[in-house]
Amino acid sequence: MNSLKGMSPITINIIVGTLFGRLATSMCIPFLAIYLTQEKQVSPAMTGAIIAVSSLFGIAASFFGGYLSDRWGRKSILLLSIFAWGLVFVGFAFTQSIAGFFIMNALNGLCRAVFEPTSRAMLSDLTDEKNRLIIFNLRYTAINVGVTFGPLIGLQLGSAASTTPFLFAAFLYFLYGLSLVYTLTKSEIPEDSVVSKRVHFKDAIIIVRKDTIFLLTIIGLVLSITGYSQFSSTLPQYFSSSASFDNGVKLFSYLLTLNAITVILLQFPLIKIGKKYSPLVSIMFGNIIICIGLIGFAFITDLSLLIVMIVIFTVGEILMFSMTDLLIDQMAVPNLKGTYFGAMGFTQLGNVIGPWIGGVLLQYFGANQPIYLFGTLVVVTGLGVPILLYVKYLMKAKAKKVIQQQII
Repeated sequence: MNSLKGMSPITINIIVGTLFGRLATSMCIPFLAIYLTQEKQVSPAMTGAIIAVSSLFGIAASFFGGYLSDRWGRKSILLLSIFAWGLVFVGFAFTQSIAGFFIMNALNGLCRAVFEPTSRAMLSDLTDEKNRLIIFNLRYTAINVGVTFGPLIGLQLGSAASTTPFLFAAFLYFLYGLSLVYTLTKSEIPEDSVVSKRVHFKDAIIIVRKDTIFLLTIIGLVLSITGYSQFSSTLPQYFSSSASFDNGVKLFSYLLTLNAITVILLQFPLIKIGKKYSPLVSIMFGNIIICIGLIGFAFITDLSLLIVMIVIFTVGEILMFSMTDLLIDQMAVPNLKGTYFGAMGFTQLGNVIGPWIGGVLLQYFGANQPIYLFGTLVVVTGLGVPILLYVKYLMKAKAKKVIQQQII
């Protein structure tokens, strides 16, 4: 940790800002499904589609947004996206129609998909390679500290029954943007993170498209995230509408907080274990454990056992997401890190497929037949494991080929 004492003020700003940004988001977005179904009487399938549209619109934007940060510089893209994001939350506060929620959540995904790869690429630019795992996971910790308190604040502000809390979220995003303006102006930014004009957009697409290992990794991650996405889409609807739970909204809020606290407590101990293996192995085990957690929800209604299932589910989440940024960083072409982090946005297809499938299954089977609901989701999610195993095989073969060429 001594090597991190010289962290750039920009790095600190991004990590701290991430905490408050996720605090703002988790006050509102996790309750959106409940608000739409209970206050607006929107069907579960339509609600799933509204939740999913955020990821759907973000998918296309993430690749282009990440590329723009390589082409035109991290600074301008960071600032443009963060202030636009604040305006989107203002829009949420005043939206009343289903179409309006579609548009706002689409723009929410758009802003996130541009800002997130750019900020991760900036962190990579500003950090020595040996410290990147720690920096990426400090960012991940910041996310979960924000998510720890966000749902509790959202519950008190009535986010399940009103869109007014979105105004507070907008204020936090504007504050984050102003802090970035200050640190980006006052701090020195490495040349590589300012602009890279050597590769045009068409060439960037060709480079990524020909990277078979990377593309298969994206597919495996999409399937893995399909299972994880149920936590913020299908589960809140399940808890709020199932006859097995009293006051499911409050229960879900507490489970969200427990999830975040578990991440904070277990993240770094699990990382120490994960560092002994490749990021890919960690992600595969994460997928399997998330499947175990999902199938557990089909059988459990007792609070103490639900707590156990949330902890199990969260362990899978940690193993998956604590190593994902490092995996992409290792795979990326050096002068196209923003593009590769942007292409990682295609993994958000899991957040499109997941809520939609979950919503359709919930509408078809109902909340009182959870075995069919969660059993189907486990099958879809588990398909990611053999694909990632094949990626591991390809990576090993590629490394062996490189060694043989070096010997020759």
